[in-house]
Amino acid sequence: MSFSIAGKTAIVTGAANGIGLAIGRQFAEKGANVMFADIDEARLIDELGEHVEDSNVRYFAGDLRERLTIANLLSATIDAFDQVDVLVNGARQVIPSDPLDSDDDSVIALLNQNVLPAMRLSQLVARRMIKQAKDRDGAGSAGSIINLSSIAARRTHPDLMAYSVSSAALDQLTRSLAVALAPHRIRVNAVAIGSVMSASLKTTLKDNREYRQDIEDHTPLARIAAPSELADTAQFLASDAAGFMTGQILTLDGGRTLLDPVAAPAH
Repeated sequence: MSFSIAGKTAIVTGAANGIGLAIGRQFAEKGANVMFADIDEARLIDELGEHVEDSNVRYFAGDLRERLTIANLLSATIDAFDQVDVLVNGARQVIPSDPLDSDDDSVIALLNQNVLPAMRLSQLVARRMIKQAKDRDGAGSAGSIINLSSIAARRTHPDLMAYSVSSAALDQLTRSLAVALAPHRIRVNAVAIGSVMSASLKTTLKDNREYRQDIEDHTPLARIAAPSELADTAQFLASDAAGFMTGQILTLDGGRTLLDPVAAPAH
């Protein structure tokens, strides 16, 4: 099976920085058409440049918590590239939460930020993939949806309860959609990350060297991953090489989940 994604069209959300940006760039370098989507338009322009219309790259800025924004994102992708074959749901947020504060709405906030947009966009894109498959009347995979999750779904840290709940919900969303979309030949998988140098983690580490040491001490490979290290896994899941894989949560964490769960939180 081929690991090539050349000629495919991908939507990557959370693509203005960190992991989403790394995945989008690798996809584009490997010959895919890529729609980089993020709420931060200024950052998208800084990273991609103002003039991208003549390349295999486009960008879309908007708040994916809004249903109309999701519809407009798909429309912009179809207008630019005529199809969509891969969706990477990479937009996510990490915020602290107080598990004993009944007025703390962080669980609701992160479900609205990390889960519901991924679900709604996946549903909309899946319908487009199903239509494309009927028009093509071909065999093989009709599309691939990839969710960026976290090992926080399986590990416990009180200050990140909301993030853990949203990650667990995203994992179950992955499994549920995988079963629902399998008859349509659409594969749905997730990548559960440990500590990767995302934008949020980079900000956290600026003023806390001890926190970085704590992460490394609780990671068998003793380091924090670069965002680009996740891109190869995303490319595998997007390619025909993963044609018989669906409903799986692939763990990339440097071995973190092999150790005592009472450790530094995952990002």
